Amino acid sequence: MMSDFLSPVALVPALPLAGALLAALVRDPRFGAYVAIAAAAGGFAAACLLPSEIGSSLFLLVDPVSAHLALLTAFVGLTTAIYSRRYIARELETGRLDETRVQRYHTVLLCFLGFMLLALLSNNLGIAWVALEAATISAVLGVGLPRTAESIEASWKFFLICGVGIALALFGTVVLYLAAMPALGPGYGAMTWTELAQAAPQIRPTLLNLAFVFLLVGYGTKAGLVPLHSWMPDAHAEGPTPISAVLAGSVLNVALLLIMRLRGVMAANGQSIDPGPPLMALGLFSVLLGAFSLWGRRDVKRFFAFSSIEQSGLAAFAIGLGGVGGIFAALLHMTVHTLAKSAVYQAVGRAAQRKGGQTFNDITGLIASDRALGLTLAAAVIAVAGLPPFGLFASEVLVLSESLRHTPLLTPLLMLGLLVGGWKLLARLISLCLGPPTEAVGPAVNWVALLPTWVHLAIIAVLGFAMPSAVAEWLVAAARSIPGGAL
Repeated sequence: MMSDFLSPVALVPALPLAGALLAALVRDPRFGAYVAIAAAAGGFAAACLLPSEIGSSLFLLVDPVSAHLALLTAFVGLTTAIYSRRYIARELETGRLDETRVQRYHTVLLCFLGFMLLALLSNNLGIAWVALEAATISAVLGVGLPRTAESIEASWKFFLICGVGIALALFGTVVLYLAAMPALGPGYGAMTWTELAQAAPQIRPTLLNLAFVFLLVGYGTKAGLVPLHSWMPDAHAEGPTPISAVLAGSVLNVALLLIMRLRGVMAANGQSIDPGPPLMALGLFSVLLGAFSLWGRRDVKRFFAFSSIEQSGLAAFAIGLGGVGGIFAALLHMTVHTLAKSAVYQAVGRAAQRKGGQTFNDITGLIASDRALGLTLAAAVIAVAGLPPFGLFASEVLVLSESLRHTPLLTPLLMLGLLVGGWKLLARLISLCLGPPTEAVGPAVNWVALLPTWVHLAIIAVLGFAMPSAVAEWLVAAARSIPGGAL
């Protein structure tokens, strides 16, 4: 298929990373915004070719699941870059960011995007680990850009907690390599997902179990799963909103994909522990904690961060269920949640700039004061709450159906978490969008500025209400590319 990093597939992460280098050299913040848009557009255009590049090499892997998630991540990166142009210009006008930090923002955004894409398309466990760590460092730098005491504290918390997680993942990677060496020999072969999946029945189960524990906890930290989830609310609350728009779904998907591949290796080894129950336990705890943590939150961005913990937990639960049905439900949920949560943060960012704050007391009555913005945010919150016609309704029903088939005793708890979370989201929608409006201090937001958000919402509606058969077949193929039967 490809000749490693000289392949056209390599352009998907390479173009955003090249754009990051150019953005670092450009001092004009306005020109830097267009560099970011062009680089993200190039990465998205290259990602659109991935379905025709299915195959693997020593370092790169393009199968339906990695192609799907890379295309999704590149798309969110593009819409976020477009959204950022006006958002960051407003931050520059108000003095919350200066020209130097705006220049750094475009650089870290493109680095974040490029390294996530590299991790998604990597066939090598070591490269995937390095790429995810580089993406994390980029996000940490982005969160700290406002240079307030709170943002610096949040970035350090992000770095330390995820640093512990990535260290555990590194140890797990080394153990997995050592476990695979007797079957595959020393060298790159024992570090590739494709070779590991084929040689899994020959791997010593005790070492495989040890690697699984460390990798699950390490990458589970990146996915925002309980108990190492506490970095996420602070990072979302204090960092620039466009960083949150990408961080809310895409980085979670990278970690969940690595966990998904690890589950496939474990399932192919008949003597190792069943990876399903630990994944479902972490997922269920995350759903319940995320849902009940929505109560009592005053900061809007922190509130939606706990919603991301809940939704990431639901995807992890579906991955734990396994089988084509469980993986299909997980992939659909990861897709629609990424699009919906990015739309929410884009709308929240506009509202915070319009009202001059990001607490629920600052933002009320948006439909009365800013009809376009209020209706957009209302639609995005309805989508995240899992109501029809949006795609999260379909994905949540699919996960609950699979849970009812395989683990009926856990289904009521899962449903409780979804109902509690959905109820609180709708309650906050009422306060944000209805009632008497608070005073506006920023410029009005028109429909043109909201177009990227509505593109997200339109895609979610189509996936939930009338999914094209080609998309359904593609997701089924992606689910089948991950080995492992259902519980």
